[in-house]
Amino acid sequence: QVQLVESGGGLVQAGGSLRLSCAASGSIFSINAMGWYRQAPGKQRDLVASITSGGSTNYADSVKDRFTISRDNAKNTVYLQMNSLEPEDTAVYYCNAAIAINAWPWRSRVNDYWGQGTQVTVSS
Repeated sequence: QVQLVESGGGLVQAGGSLRLSCAASGSIFSINAMGWYRQAPGKQRDLVASITSGGSTNYADSVKDRFTISRDNAKNTVYLQMNSLEPEDTAVYYCNAAIAINAWPWRSRVNDYWGQGTQVTVSS
């Protein structure tokens, strides 16, 4: 089976930086897009950034020019470098990946997997 494990969340002052990591493990045939979502209390879970296996990226308008998503395909890991953090960035951040399992008959079937979430708190 596949699991995603996030790390790197914590408490930081406004203007500071954090680097989130998410490693996928298990019997993986392929990974397509990977991304980060966040959810604040009382809010919907929204896309923060995503990246394809080829390196194409997409960002929410609210984090453009501040956050950078990257991935290490050899390690099945995606990162989110967060700079110039603002209190509005406070949320639980979730890793997401589109993965095909390396087992018949699932190698051609891509499913979304989610991490458990990691808390990011930005103080003013």
